[in-house]
Amino acid sequence: ESGDGGSEVGAAPGRAQLFSAVVDTFLEKLVAAGSYQRFAGCYRSFYKAQPEVTRSIYEQFVAQLQASIKEEIQEVKDEGNLEMLFNSLDKIVEEAKNREESAWRPSGVPEEDVRSALVPYLLKHRSYLRKGLREKEQENKAAAESVLAGRSRIEELRRLIQARRQAWQ
Repeated sequence: ESGDGGSEVGAAPGRAQLFSAVVDTFLEKLVAAGSYQRFAGCYRSFYKAQPEVTRSIYEQFVAQLQASIKEEIQEVKDEGNLEMLFNSLDKIVEEAKNREESAWRPSGVPEEDVRSALVPYLLKHRSYLRKGLREKEQENKAAAESVLAGRSRIEELRRLIQARRQAWQ
């Protein structure tokens, strides 16, 4: 019913086509499970009285059920924008096939998985902290030199004051 793009590029069917095929298979199995013989068995007395009408009612029931299910599935596809999502997922998978490095997969050991994610962050943070430490050490060195220069100036002024006091006395 819906145009799933039967002329899509690539040999493998897309996810939208697979979804439609699954729905169609489900409908076929549903109709097979609710065969005419079972239907007629449930309404045995009516079937014995009017077998042609029973067949007609069964066919209408099955057609209506299939149409209703297809309509509901189409509404779900439209509301969830499944066609676009399936197509974008197909593109992501195709792009992943062309990558040379393999995608990350969990190892099954949470400590190792966390470590593999945290180590790069922690190394970057350590580098940032070391840079900040170097800057602070330079600031402290400059402040210490300034303090030493100030102490030298104070000592020089103290000697000058002492020399003037002795000269004045």
